[in-house]
Amino acid sequence: METFVKKWLFDPTIGRIVLLFIGFVVIVLVINLLRKNVNKYVEDKDSRYRTKKFLSFFGYLLGISLIIVVYAHKLGNLTVALGVAGAGIAFALQEVISSIAGWLAIMFGNYYRTGDRVQLGGIKGEVIDIGIIRTTVMEIGQWVDADLYNGRIVRIANSFVFKEPVFNYSADFPFLWDEIKIPIKYGSDYQLAREIFYRIAQEIVGDYVKFAQQSWEGMVKKYLIEDASTEPMVTLMANDNWVEFTLRYVVDYKKRRSTKDQLFTRILEETNKSEGKIAFASTTLHLV
Repeated sequence: METFVKKWLFDPTIGRIVLLFIGFVVIVLVINLLRKNVNKYVEDKDSRYRTKKFLSFFGYLLGISLIIVVYAHKLGNLTVALGVAGAGIAFALQEVISSIAGWLAIMFGNYYRTGDRVQLGGIKGEVIDIGIIRTTVMEIGQWVDADLYNGRIVRIANSFVFKEPVFNYSADFPFLWDEIKIPIKYGSDYQLAREIFYRIAQEIVGDYVKFAQQSWEGMVKKYLIEDASTEPMVTLMANDNWVEFTLRYVVDYKKRRSTKDQLFTRILEETNKSEGKIAFASTTLHLV
């Protein structure tokens, strides 16, 4: 019995298994400890998320490295076989490898981050998670009007960033230019209409102008781009049916729908107060 116990204790295979077990336990404990302490030392929400993701990935790398080190003596005779097998595996898992490369590009290339509103191909929504293989998006639009959630969660392979354009609505400039068109009858007081529409725009979206201008100045310093104006703009165009005013303005990318509601509500109220000086136009069809 004593001989059997000694043989079991000093068996190299058993020793390596025990070493792997202890190593894995230490790695898991250290990584979990570091992940818990991230909240204490990193204040920015996005930085905390990225740090935790990196620590998890680093833990996997440590585990793989531990296995290679423990069984390094048995890998020497398998070099050629591993090379051939590795080529086959790389070909079979090229999409997975591309997705991992895409994850690295996303994390360090500033394509997008959690909380950003993006459009990847035909999918538009807010990024709620960035995994090593896939990005998870809460979809907006489709059968729902405007920029509202439709309840569908979409997972997109990270390799997508190398194949298609990535549209980011909220990266360096978290505002959008939007516009509404207002048809006015011929014979209305056009100057009064212009003044009312501009005043309403200043009232509803005027607070965005200052912050949008500051963000745009940062864009001008970072990129080769013109110094555009973020002030509301009212333009007029005459067509066969009516005079069309276009109200262009800057708005928070999450508040397009609510801002349009406020603008149209105030325009209707002020137009009704004009005592007929301003009248909306509409298409009239005569069937003979």
